Amino acid sequence: MKTFLDYKRKQLKMKDASSIGYWDKRISKLCAKLNRNKNYYTTSSCAGRIVLIIADEKKKSGLFLFRSHEKINLQELKRELEKAKQTRKLIYFKQEPCILHVACKSLGDAQALLDRAKLAGWKNSGIMASGNRFVLEMRSTEKLEFPIINKGKILVDDNYLKLLVSEANKRLGRTWGKIEKMEKLI
Repeated sequence: MKTFLDYKRKQLKMKDASSIGYWDKRISKLCAKLNRNKNYYTTSSCAGRIVLIIADEKKKSGLFLFRSHEKINLQELKRELEKAKQTRKLIYFKQEPCILHVACKSLGDAQALLDRAKLAGWKNSGIMASGNRFVLEMRSTEKLEFPIINKGKILVDDNYLKLLVSEANKRLGRTWGKIEKMEKLI
């Protein structure tokens, strides 16, 4: 029977399976800090991002038309929207918050980390249990999501795009602040 430590060793030896192939630099210190603790290991993470994605009910490769884990500017968004128009499909703009999955040795360990996550502002967080395994899903609340292109036509004007860039960047900044706060709390 495998132990928590066996699962942790296996997970930490695995090649990064994310679509970008490496940890987001803004969350890597938090992940490393958790992984050094004998009672935790991270299984997936994202420090927050801005994306243009083809609307599809099924998760599959090729849906992302643009992805940034950094703040963007209006010119960059307009350039990416022009490219995305060529698909002639329904395209969504998304600004997504930080998310982190942490395997925990015990329910008590998961609860202790959840309490810290809540203090750091990760309000959409909870513990998932399956058999003897406890995984804490830590998620922040900053999020924007709506259709922006349909059948090759951008659905909003430049004034709206300016507001959108400003708001998405503010929300990314807030989510990064929560990552830093969590680093200090553990």
